[in-house]
Amino acid sequence: MSSVLIDAVLSSSPDYDRLFESLSWPGESCPGPERLEALTAVISGLGPLLEDSDSSPFTAEKRRHIQGKIESVIWTRCLPLLGTISAQEAGEAAPGSRESTAAACRLLSTCLPLCDEAVPGRVARFVLPGLQRSEEEPGPLSVEVSGEVMAALAPALSADEQLTLSTVSAAVSCLKSLPDPRLCRVTVRLLLTLLGCCGGARKQRVLRSILDDLGCWHRADRTPGVTERTLLCVTAVSDHLLDPQSPDSPSSGEADPRLSLQFWRMVQDGLTHRDGVSRKRALYLLKRCVALSEQQQLDCPLSPSAEGEILFKWSTSRSELLKEFWEDYALVMETLEENQVHVVRPVLNRIDTLIQTTLNDSQGQGLFHPSWLLCVYQRMFHSENKSLMREGVCHLLELQVLGQPAFALAFSQFIVGPLMDVLSETSLFHRSAGQSVGDCPELGAKLQVFVATFFSSLPPENRGCVLLQLIQQLGSKHWCAVPLLFLSQALSKLPPSPVLGIDGLTALREVLRCTMITHQPLLRGASQCFLLNSALSFTDVSAVSLDDFFSFLMHFRADESLCRGTQIWSQVCVWLSNNEGSFKPRIVVDGDSTGAASKKETVRSYVEGEMQAYLRVPASTGQSEMLPDSKEADKLARAILLCVDMEKSQPSTELSKTLESLLSPLLETLSRVSTNIYLPLRKSDKSLQLVLRLLQLERSPRSQAVGGEQGDSVSVAMEKLIFQLADPIQEFILRRLCGELQELFDVERAELYLRVLRQLVVMSHSAPQHHHKVQQSDFPKLIKHSLRVLQETSSQIPSVEHQVAKAVAMASLATVCDLLEQEVIDRRSEAISALKDLSDFFYSSPSSTSQSPSSLGNFNVRLLKPHTGDCSSDLGVQGPLLQDWGRVAANFMRDQWICLNFLIKAVEIPDNSRAPDALKAALSCSMEALALLPSDLVLPVLAFMETALPQLLMDEEALCVEAVTLSWELVQGLSTNAHDFWPALRGFVSLAFHQNVLLLSHTRALTLVATLKQISTELIELSQSKCGVLGVLLQHCCQTWLPTGGGGDQDDTAFCSVFSHMDVLTEACVYGPVFRRDQRLVQDVQTYAEQLGEDVVVTSDNRDDQFPRTCVLAFLSRLDPSNPQHERVMEDLVMALLKKDNAISKSKVRYYTNSLQHRVKNRVWQTLLLLLPKLREDFVSTLLNHVFEAGFCSNQASVKYLIEWMMILILTQHPQHMDRFWGCFNTDQEKTKTSICTFLSVLVHFNIIIPNVKDKAVQLRTALNIILQWCFNHNFSVRLYALLALKRVWTLAEEGADGLGGLSDVIKTCLNQAEAMQTTGNANKNWKRIHEHFFFGAFHPIRDYSAETIFCTFPSLSELADDEWIPAWKFEKLKCFPDNPSLPVRNPAQDLSQFQPGDWIQQDKTEQDKEERWAEVQKKITPWRLGIQEQEPELQLAPPQRAARLGKLHGALLVVASLIDKPTNLGGLCRTCEIFGASALVLDSLRHVGDKHFQALSVSSELWLPLLEVKPLELTDFLQVKKSEGYCIVGVEQTANSQSLQDYQFPEKTLLLLGNEREGIPANLLQMLDVCVEIPQQGVIRSLNVHVSAALLIWEYTRQHLASGSAEVDAKRS
Repeated sequence: MSSVLIDAVLSSSPDYDRLFESLSWPGESCPGPERLEALTAVISGLGPLLEDSDSSPFTAEKRRHIQGKIESVIWTRCLPLLGTISAQEAGEAAPGSRESTAAACRLLSTCLPLCDEAVPGRVARFVLPGLQRSEEEPGPLSVEVSGEVMAALAPALSADEQLTLSTVSAAVSCLKSLPDPRLCRVTVRLLLTLLGCCGGARKQRVLRSILDDLGCWHRADRTPGVTERTLLCVTAVSDHLLDPQSPDSPSSGEADPRLSLQFWRMVQDGLTHRDGVSRKRALYLLKRCVALSEQQQLDCPLSPSAEGEILFKWSTSRSELLKEFWEDYALVMETLEENQVHVVRPVLNRIDTLIQTTLNDSQGQGLFHPSWLLCVYQRMFHSENKSLMREGVCHLLELQVLGQPAFALAFSQFIVGPLMDVLSETSLFHRSAGQSVGDCPELGAKLQVFVATFFSSLPPENRGCVLLQLIQQLGSKHWCAVPLLFLSQALSKLPPSPVLGIDGLTALREVLRCTMITHQPLLRGASQCFLLNSALSFTDVSAVSLDDFFSFLMHFRADESLCRGTQIWSQVCVWLSNNEGSFKPRIVVDGDSTGAASKKETVRSYVEGEMQAYLRVPASTGQSEMLPDSKEADKLARAILLCVDMEKSQPSTELSKTLESLLSPLLETLSRVSTNIYLPLRKSDKSLQLVLRLLQLERSPRSQAVGGEQGDSVSVAMEKLIFQLADPIQEFILRRLCGELQELFDVERAELYLRVLRQLVVMSHSAPQHHHKVQQSDFPKLIKHSLRVLQETSSQIPSVEHQVAKAVAMASLATVCDLLEQEVIDRRSEAISALKDLSDFFYSSPSSTSQSPSSLGNFNVRLLKPHTGDCSSDLGVQGPLLQDWGRVAANFMRDQWICLNFLIKAVEIPDNSRAPDALKAALSCSMEALALLPSDLVLPVLAFMETALPQLLMDEEALCVEAVTLSWELVQGLSTNAHDFWPALRGFVSLAFHQNVLLLSHTRALTLVATLKQISTELIELSQSKCGVLGVLLQHCCQTWLPTGGGGDQDDTAFCSVFSHMDVLTEACVYGPVFRRDQRLVQDVQTYAEQLGEDVVVTSDNRDDQFPRTCVLAFLSRLDPSNPQHERVMEDLVMALLKKDNAISKSKVRYYTNSLQHRVKNRVWQTLLLLLPKLREDFVSTLLNHVFEAGFCSNQASVKYLIEWMMILILTQHPQHMDRFWGCFNTDQEKTKTSICTFLSVLVHFNIIIPNVKDKAVQLRTALNIILQWCFNHNFSVRLYALLALKRVWTLAEEGADGLGGLSDVIKTCLNQAEAMQTTGNANKNWKRIHEHFFFGAFHPIRDYSAETIFCTFPSLSELADDEWIPAWKFEKLKCFPDNPSLPVRNPAQDLSQFQPGDWIQQDKTEQDKEERWAEVQKKITPWRLGIQEQEPELQLAPPQRAARLGKLHGALLVVASLIDKPTNLGGLCRTCEIFGASALVLDSLRHVGDKHFQALSVSSELWLPLLEVKPLELTDFLQVKKSEGYCIVGVEQTANSQSLQDYQFPEKTLLLLGNEREGIPANLLQMLDVCVEIPQQGVIRSLNVHVSAALLIWEYTRQHLASGSAEVDAKRS
């Protein structure tokens, strides 16, 4: 009808100018779409009239005039309007701009065919800059408007190929600049329109232009963002690129993407992209290319590629193989999108098929490029699921094809790139199922095999380059300790191959210097050993000099890896000896010529040359000189010792002469150090630095172990040489300390002197032959001089000289006091009497009014910062040290407390001060010092408080409590600082739990008792998150209460204090923190590292989480039952443990295997079993009732076996209690049920009990009578236990069967019938299993009683988690654990060790079952049963804690289902609540949770969701309480005022009340609802299932609050 109307208008209005004018608009205005549409319709109607034909009503002139009007519309109306729209879009002002743009473009496309042929080109050139614009030069139109206009122009531009290609290029350039949401509207629309208007060869050239532009961009910038956009564009035009129906098929033109290497790189990058949409696009393109190739049946490519590498091939002769390969490949990539192991694992065998196909083809036509396989692995590496990631890594490590050189080389960059990146993930190195604590993780073992296979398969010329890249990857970022340890170990297992030069040592040095700096010492030491081993294996000695190598060795710490006496030290010596003379020569400049000569050098010649160079120093200038860098001394000392140890193994080597020859320049310098006043200070400093480092390195712990107490031959020879010069060294040091050190640099110099002096004195004390060579008579002189310096009156303006002298004096006194405390200086010497004056100095009266009344005159004296005056040149050099004066002042105060700590023990408090008041003031000063000193310098203060505290406890208890509390707060504040925390903790424990404090506090100091109990509780809490804390406390307390090798009344007195800390003892017996998986992993790897033997130098600090238990068990095993106090402790502990067990048994919380409750119960009964032989008979009689009561409780298998074992031992040792045992079988049937199996199990071992029974015949008859009753029980398990017990007891009674009368016939008939019934099906299977079970088979309750059986064998056979097993070696490592006949550490019999874990009631787990487990791709799995080992730590927590560990967030939605009574609905509701993060689910009874119908639908969600119990009658009160807490009560009900679900906004704190399945919400509760919500419905049936209704509301609540949460997060980010 509109066309008829237009025709009527045009035919009746000959004045077209007026018509155009009426439909046009002012140039600056913006007409509505209706006006544009009207003008478009008019111009469209003019089209047929303007045709040059005889029927045209217009003359030629009139036609040109109208065409001019139409063209004028384009330039004066249309394009200005589009410019206005562009400006409005920039200002975001016009909401209808999209409609206006579309109408203007339709007008434009209508006008262009009626204009001159050149007009479209002119318009296009006008618009095109809008697509190509930059920020500096904006075009006339916006990008979006330009794109729409160019799309409208596309049909008119089809004839102009050059302009079309320019438009394509501009459209593609938009990809690089436009934000993501506008890409599709501009680029895709424009490109598709252009391609739709082209055909034939021109279309192919346009496509080629698109591919080339995208390929060039992707080649230049191969980032994820570029890949994402290029794939978007290629996918958009894929219908044109890959159209098999087109007559201009890509195969006949030049735009075939399958021939482009860059296209396939885009696809491969897309397949491994982090964005799922990009991966989907890439896989779509791959499948389209495969489908096109299959359909065309043409080889691709037809000829070799000019680019060389070909990623995709198609051969018609191998089409079936190719089709199958790519189908499998697509299936694998699609399945990997599932991110679930149980879905992905079934298709992993397809990867093997792909690999095998690629391998077979690589020897033929090369149809499958290996890079496609890498995409599969990289996709798995990027998975969010760590299990899938680990699966991918393990699969790659097991690839056999990497044993082929071609494949190994093709994979090499992938190995050093993506594989190394994913291996940095610590969680991959968890132990696999079946591995024990301390085993090498499965991935670690596979990594060793893989690295060896991979590098041996590489072509020899490529090995060095790839190995260097791999090591550089280790240093390129911060690696965690665990992955680095196993990678280092894998590298160390490679066969030796000289492929690394100086670059390799540099890369390894970066790993040591940067990557490992924050690792745990134990793991860091192991990694250092492995990396050094690797360096020895791979270093090409012809490419590195000896200086390079010894500089490299400086980065290995002597206290962690490279020290004398270790295996790695010996390996270095052997390696140096084997490569003697082969190292790269150093360039030596001749003195007589300008040239340079290359000179090969041996290790000895290198050391001699370095010694000469080291001691070659310039003459002194008279100015202040800072102390030389000690690294030079460290490097030279190691080189000397390695050279000596290397030559020591050679025959005909005189060690003493070798050492004397090497050290002669040093010895000559030291001999003149005290007499030659012209000796440069720098030379003496360097000499002493070298001596100190030599003495430290040659007497390492391992070195002493090798050579005995006197050290090895090298140590003896070196000490002999150095001690010959002890007099001049000591004379020089004492002279310098007594007045010559007065400059800032001399503070560090004094530290060097005192360390050398300390080393000489300590070593002379340990070596009696050198004892006389260190003159101890000089120490009183040093003490008196130092005291004189400290007593000098300070000037008002502190000078550098005086303050430095005071710092040196106090450091000297601290050194002497420390040596006296270690008793390396004779305490009968004059030094002690000289120190009495020092004691007088400290305890003198306050010298000024500035001191507080509670302070002493010279306690906590501050070392003032010196006044520098004018900035002389010396002070300018010493500026940095002056800036660090705070550290010097802190050391000064620390040294005061070292002296005070010794003086309070060795010298009495001066008579001129009132001792109690002085001691009180001293303790107050020590508390002040704790606040003043840095955390790493407080140990002397804590040591002083340890001595002072017991002396003040009687009169100043409040002050002592304050001191202990302040010290504990200090330790707590250091919990995140591992370096300072552990020494401070040990110091605090020695202070707060000192023997004298414990003794006094037990009888009198009640306030301190309460404080210590509170601190011990907090210590236990801290130990749950910080392993090793409780071990420090227990080790100290157990040694205090029961000293090793002690005895006598004093020990009994100390033991009394244990009664004040029974709670600590009880908690230690059941201690076992719940670690996160990452913490447990580090614990496991540290255990593994400990077992590496000599490869690791650092020993464990007993921070094992099992150490507290082993420590307290050792303490309990040493208790003497004949000692009344010991007896009382054991009995009190037994009752406390039974109380814990009973509390768990009676709690309503269900506990599962390996849950925290299960573990605690297991630890309780293990401890009771250990104590049982020590308990007196009367107490055992009381204990037996508790044991029987525990037997009736529902227990896990491991606990049940321990209780049964305990019953057997008690009845064996005390058979008089047999009647009480028989009484257990008369208990109420409802109470016993299946728990009677516990007592029947005891009767299975009746052969152990019966020898000690007096009336054997009566007891046997009683046993048979009781067992026969249970043989006919309705419960299958009970019948099975009873039949087994009957069979065993009948074996004992069979000899005297005549006395049983008719009972024997009944028993025989019963047993025969039982045997006959157990011949088929599950009955036979279970009958066989119960006979073979370890508890009824190999286990002997008396013979197998040992620590190993109780704490390791039983837990392992009871399927308790392996971190609960305490191996026997952990007890043997404790020197205080007695190995006595009553409780041997190891089990003498090996029968139990041959058994495998398992219980007879479990289903068969055959190999076939394991293989077919993953036969189906999709499978519903109960999460806690599938991954119980992985989720085990979380299962021990309360549901909110478990959820938080997994990163799940709970909302504030509370779902009340107390009115629902069907378990199926409740189970499904529980599952829904857990999935959507409800805060809790309220049920009418928690018994529903045990219903099988509930569990079938809940699939373990009850483990992760808090469940509450509220009876229906209690709902009114419950809802009132929740209202008062701010909850909005929402009911699901249709009422007159109910709100629609789609309109209602849920408050954050919402309580959702669900009605009964039949009646809904009762009327009495309806009035309590704040709002009723109804679900909009369309059907006839007006009711939904209650679970479905609840799920809809729960989801709507979640959706609303997810959206609001996301908005808040975005707001915070912006």
